[in-house]
Amino acid sequence: MKPFKPRETLTEQVAQHIENLICFGQLRSGERIFENAMAKQLNVSHGSVREGLLLLEKRHLVRNVPRKGAFVTELNDYFVRSLYEVLELYLCHTGRKLTRQWQQEDMEALESLHASMEDCYRRGDLLAFLDLGIEYTQASLTYADNYFILEAIKDLWPSAKRCAFVAFQHANQQVLEDNLAHMRASIEAIKAHDEERLVAILKGYAEQQCKQVLAFIDAEPTKTGRNAAS
Repeated sequence: MKPFKPRETLTEQVAQHIENLICFGQLRSGERIFENAMAKQLNVSHGSVREGLLLLEKRHLVRNVPRKGAFVTELNDYFVRSLYEVLELYLCHTGRKLTRQWQQEDMEALESLHASMEDCYRRGDLLAFLDLGIEYTQASLTYADNYFILEAIKDLWPSAKRCAFVAFQHANQQVLEDNLAHMRASIEAIKAHDEERLVAILKGYAEQQCKQVLAFIDAEPTKTGRNAAS
C-alpha cells in the first residue's frame, strides 16, 4: 500500500511558484512583489498570494512591510555571510554523524549523484547540475536526527538554493570543476570515516561559495521597483 501523501494546498503551490521565481533570479533582490499582478498572473485570489507570501517570509525569501507591500529579501553582505555561517555549522554537525553511521546504500547514492553531476557538467546542463548538488547535500542531512536542525534547515534551504544558483550562474568552468572536486573529496572522507577531514572540506566549500556569491552581488546593483508580472 502506498503511503498517504496529502496534496499541496493552493497556498503552498503559490508559495512554491514565487519561491522558484526568486531562487532562479526572475524576481530580483529588493524587488517589490505586487499581489494584484501576481494573483492575476496565477489566476488565484489575492488571499492565496498573501498567504503564500507569509510562508515565504518564514523561509527568508520575502519581507512583508506594513502599508508598503512585499519585497524580495535583499541579498546583501550580511544576509549571505549569516546564511553560510549557519549552513556550515549544520552541515558539519550532520557530516560528523554521517562519517560514523553511513550505510552502504548511502555511499551508493552519493556516488550515483556525483556521477550524474559529472554528466551534467559535460553536457553543460547548469540547472540539473544545481539540482543534483542540492540533492547531494540533502542526502547527508538525513543523519541530522535532530528536530530543531531539520526544521531550521527546511526554512533556510530556499535561500541556500537561491545563493547556489547565483554562484553557479556566474561560474566559470574552473568553479564547477572545483565543486565536483570538493564532492569527490567529501565522499572519500566519508568512506574513510574521517570526521576532521570532512569538516575541513565542508568548511572550505561553504567559504568558497560564500565568496562567489558576495563577488557577484558586490558587482550587481540591487534592482528595485520592478513589477512582479513583467
